[in-house]
Amino acid sequence: MQNSKLIKQAISEDVGPGDITTQAIIPSSQKARAIILAKENGIIAGVDSAREVFRQIDKKTRFTAKVKDGARVKKGKIIVTLVGPARGILAGERVALNFLQRLSGIATLTRKFKTQISKVKTNVRLLDTRKTTPGLRVLEKYAVKMGGGENHRMGLYDAILIKDNHIKLAGGVENSIVVAKLALPRKPIEVEAKTISEVKEAIKLRVDRILLDNMNIKTLRDAVKLCKIAGIKTEASGGINLNNVGAVAKTGVDYISVGALTHSAKALDISLEVI
Repeated sequence: MQNSKLIKQAISEDVGPGDITTQAIIPSSQKARAIILAKENGIIAGVDSAREVFRQIDKKTRFTAKVKDGARVKKGKIIVTLVGPARGILAGERVALNFLQRLSGIATLTRKFKTQISKVKTNVRLLDTRKTTPGLRVLEKYAVKMGGGENHRMGLYDAILIKDNHIKLAGGVENSIVVAKLALPRKPIEVEAKTISEVKEAIKLRVDRILLDNMNIKTLRDAVKLCKIAGIKTEASGGINLNNVGAVAKTGVDYISVGALTHSAKALDISLEVI
């Protein structure tokens, strides 16, 4: 997965009119061999983005991927080999690594959440959110999928999700839902609920999914039970981390959405070494 325009912008940001250090030291005719390798265990994402970086900088660079996106790697594993003009390899190093490290970090964290959920043996589905780095949403949501998660809304344009500020401005849960149904009768409606009373109100209005926001485990369990009786899907969100995601999954929710997958993922340690 890669985005040519985004990568072009990233190269411009870093390389600008030229890598003056490399141009001053390395002859234009010099060739080099290099490897990109994992410095810690994790899940890889962003190989195609790295490939596109070197393609745009110098098409003579031969980029050979040794693993595919979504692969689990151990420390020391070679991810990519590079052969070609030394200047091109050095100029593309940091941009390529930035994509690989960021996206692999997201994929790795996502897999950790999936692992915790799998211990509970439920069918709950792990979702990301819109809490992404501006301009990188498509790539970051792709990385979530490489880690085993699923994408929630790509943006405000592709699904109705009535949240607390909508409810305040529209004059309550009922009015928000009624107006939304009138405006877009064919669109599924999800509404946020913070209390059991809000859950009951949303159930009466027959929404398609209820977002159970920042509820403790007992309240969450009670809310899920009510929704299951009504045949309404549930999504838990807010304050979910690796320590409590298993307990949340045990409540029987259909979906768990975690903003941390994209806004708090630690970059995976990956480096490029000339050999």
